[in-house]
Amino acid sequence: MFDLATYLVPLFFLLAVLASAIRILPEYQRGVVFFLGRFQGVKGPGLVIVIPGIQQMVRVDLRVVALDVPAQDVISKDNVTVRVNAVLYYRVVDPERAIIRVENFADATSQLAQTTLRSVLGKHDLDEMLSERDKLNSDIQEILDSQTEEWGIKVANVEIKHVDLNESMVRAIARQAEAERERRAKVIHAEGELQASEKLVEAARVMSTEPGAMQLRYLQTLADMSTGNASTIVFPLPIDLIQNLVKNTKRDS
Repeated sequence: MFDLATYLVPLFFLLAVLASAIRILPEYQRGVVFFLGRFQGVKGPGLVIVIPGIQQMVRVDLRVVALDVPAQDVISKDNVTVRVNAVLYYRVVDPERAIIRVENFADATSQLAQTTLRSVLGKHDLDEMLSERDKLNSDIQEILDSQTEEWGIKVANVEIKHVDLNESMVRAIARQAEAERERRAKVIHAEGELQASEKLVEAARVMSTEPGAMQLRYLQTLADMSTGNASTIVFPLPIDLIQNLVKNTKRDS
């Protein structure tokens, strides 16, 4: 007698095995395949067949990952304590190394980024942290990229997001900035006074050598005074004219 269950059970078992053996990898993923524990190859994207119990496959994402580096307490070169956080952009370029050379490449990259951030920033002054972020980002990126290359990781970019200072340091920097602005204002004012004095000396030299220049200046002054709304008008007189009047008065007396 034909027993349908006798054939259906093995058929369902075979279909289940085939279903578990089929893997579909998208374009941005690769599968690191192991055969009885030994590395066999990197497969994908597309349809991949993995024999259950004999082969194992680990999926690896090849897209760029934005890793938020937790805030770190850093002591700068001039002994100022700051709190710095950053963001790290990296991607897997060698799936084989990323799985075989390191246990958890994402966690290892995060830990390495934290220690490198503290190490690099600790070699610079606070002013450099605030004004030279591009250079610091480049230095951190180069160090991380060279160390993660062994893991098949490519660090594309590092960006320092925030450099947080305590309240007392913020007030000190504000006072320093105000003092710097006052210093610049005084320097600019002194330079203006110097240039004005040089021009006045030059004008006096010209007037002393050219008598007509004094007369023109006298007439210009009278014209400027006549255009004003003041009720009192003062007429300046040349010194030579006053001296002649004094001599004539003495002679008459």
